[in-house]
Amino acid sequence: MEDNKSVRLQINELRKLSETCGSNTIFEPQTSPETRGSSAESVSWAPGVRAPEKKLTLFALRLSIFEKSATGLGTLGFIWATVVLLGGFAITLDKTDFWFITIILLIEGTRIFSRSHELEWQHQATWSIADAGISSFRALRSSSHILIKAVKAMGRPLSLIRKQSHNTREVTQVDQSQVGRWKHSRASTRTWITSDVPLLPYGQWILLSRNISKVLYWLQLLSATACVVLSCMKLIKHNYGDVQKGDTDKRNRQSALNIFYALALAEALLFLMEKAYWEWKVIHCKLLEQVNKECEFGPSGMVSIRRFFYDAYSRCVNGSIFDGLKMDMVTFAMDLLASNSPDEQLIGATILRQFSISARYSDDTLQKIGVNLSVVERLVEMLNWKDPQEEEIRKSAAEILSKLAGKRQNCLRVAGIPGAMESVSSLLQTNRSSGECADEIGEKNLILDHGKYSFWTFNHLGLLILKKLACDHDNCGKIGNTRGLLPKIIDFTHAGENLLKDNNVAPSQILTVKRSLQVVQMLASTTGATGKHLRKEISEVVFTISNIRDILRHGEKHPVLQKLSMEILTNLALEEEATERIGGTGGVLKELFNIFLNQGMPEHQNHVRRAAGEALAMLSLESRANCHRILRLQVLEKLVGALEVPLLRVNAARILRHLCTYSGSDCFYELKGVIAAAPTVLKVIMSEENKLQEVMVGLATEVFKRMTSRESSIMFERAGMKEEELAKALVQILEKHKHPPAKVPRIRRFTIELAIWMMHENIKNVNIFKDLGMVKELEGVLETTSELESFNIFSGTVGLSRHTTTIHSLVETALNVLKVQNR
Repeated sequence: MEDNKSVRLQINELRKLSETCGSNTIFEPQTSPETRGSSAESVSWAPGVRAPEKKLTLFALRLSIFEKSATGLGTLGFIWATVVLLGGFAITLDKTDFWFITIILLIEGTRIFSRSHELEWQHQATWSIADAGISSFRALRSSSHILIKAVKAMGRPLSLIRKQSHNTREVTQVDQSQVGRWKHSRASTRTWITSDVPLLPYGQWILLSRNISKVLYWLQLLSATACVVLSCMKLIKHNYGDVQKGDTDKRNRQSALNIFYALALAEALLFLMEKAYWEWKVIHCKLLEQVNKECEFGPSGMVSIRRFFYDAYSRCVNGSIFDGLKMDMVTFAMDLLASNSPDEQLIGATILRQFSISARYSDDTLQKIGVNLSVVERLVEMLNWKDPQEEEIRKSAAEILSKLAGKRQNCLRVAGIPGAMESVSSLLQTNRSSGECADEIGEKNLILDHGKYSFWTFNHLGLLILKKLACDHDNCGKIGNTRGLLPKIIDFTHAGENLLKDNNVAPSQILTVKRSLQVVQMLASTTGATGKHLRKEISEVVFTISNIRDILRHGEKHPVLQKLSMEILTNLALEEEATERIGGTGGVLKELFNIFLNQGMPEHQNHVRRAAGEALAMLSLESRANCHRILRLQVLEKLVGALEVPLLRVNAARILRHLCTYSGSDCFYELKGVIAAAPTVLKVIMSEENKLQEVMVGLATEVFKRMTSRESSIMFERAGMKEEELAKALVQILEKHKHPPAKVPRIRRFTIELAIWMMHENIKNVNIFKDLGMVKELEGVLETTSELESFNIFSGTVGLSRHTTTIHSLVETALNVLKVQNR
């Protein structure tokens, strides 16, 4: 079952690659060279999704209404008691009323004081494991191990990074002793962590700052309950002393006391209603847990939800009640990201990472991040944080940037930040250290001291970011110009025989090789002067071609890797020096032919065989040395036979034509066997169209040049056709293509070359072409010649490998031949 699943995955990968490449190849111009079929997405923001945190801000608004109303009544009651009662009736007040008022004022003062400071302590309480269910880089109790693993799971960027083989590290588990050392080192700073501050030398548990909020909470409840009891006692009994008829002063005192006790009762009841509403929503309805679930934060996300709520509530209480409604989780996280506190940085990075990978919230989140340059700069800066204690923050920043770079506009913003490429390069840690400077080696050794650092996770993320950045032409140039980055990328393309043939290889290892090959392929396919420079740099790295050879030789279980490797070779072959390096690397040409001519390869790997043929066609183009190497492999007969195979015949025809054209006269006899292809070539010319017809017409000229007139006559007989029929077909090709076609840019050139060969010293064929209207068609070609017809290959819309003879010269030659003889 696993093997079948693996095959299906490979088929899907190959299908995606084939869709990426499209029907055009390097032998035809690309009309949109900068539009790469990559993972970069065009910006298309989804309709707004209701933000879960709106429930929290609305809850904070309603609580603040209760709170401000209660505070207003309390203030009014305090003023009433001090100004009216104690100021106006202090002497005449009953002893019981005096002490009741005093006690109530003391209780209310205590409650107001505790309430005014509770929010501050609540902020600190959000860092507590007991309250929030998460450790925020502090010294932990031994029971927190499971929670730490939850934080790790939330920060993990890829579910398929499961394990590494003997030469890699386990990145899915963090052992207890390591967590302890990490947390202890994190806590051992030069300043106090606020949630662990002992306010008095003794009684540390009670007076730790993270427990103060609980003390204040219960103190408020007790004070409010006391106010209710005392106020009700006086309002029910009305024992304010006897009031005689006509005693206006005592009646006023009684009314004033009723008002005071009513205000105290109303304030206490409002406060208790607020607490009841809080308990209902938070404890019974589990509002915070519900929002956390909708935000998809997981168990470890409660600290973020609590912190956001308390910030929103604090704004509503301390400012306008509507201030909290202006908050949203993304902006809140971006503010925390800019903090100097590692705990706040972790919360901010974790929120943004989770929203960035969420299908519901990613578009809106990435849009907000992308337009905030300071946040993008902060994320790029975090990529350089190599302290093992900041591993989670760095990992979250890397994954956010990997998502951000997937949007084209953001891709340009990320790459435009000074030092961005160097920061991405810092994520990559390779086995070879030959290109590293002393500082880099020192930093690497520092990280190695931390035994469980997730090197492979960062390698994957670094390559993913580079892959998405490489979608832009200018970014490719920046990648190539970044010191030491290109050798690092190429180093990840290394895959030995053991790795490629291992049935139990970790998927993450293959993914590393795949992503590095994708980046190299995108760099090698860059157009213009930038592409030329990059291809030169890539080919000059001594490991490039040998790494690709190993994949071709041992990677039959990984056709996706083989196809990417061959595409790299095809693009590198645009440069003459690279072509010679590839051909001169032992076994490369042989392995390409083994794949191209392998008839036992499954049908779903046909794209791999086609890619091998295209690479061979490029390597044999204008390379005398490579043509000689190919002839020494004794594959000529098999190439002729491949002309009968629909999958192979286009590239087989190209390779044979290049062998005939560029091998030189000293290989005339070695190529004598190519004349056996003549019948097949003639039949295809008569029956097919477009690309296949183009390559066969081009091959026909080279094949017939190696025949005598007697041999050519025999070949026409074997094909069951006459020269007149071929002449008619050639004229029809020119009639069909009145203008140079982009899909088959060489078809008119090849047609004219074949017609010239047929008319050479053959008056009969000259007259046939005249009767068919060849002169008229050639004159039409003269009026429509284009630079498009002057090149063998193309890099985007730029032509490369110019033909030695112009199309204009060929037409004039053909016209001169037609005018030699008059009928």
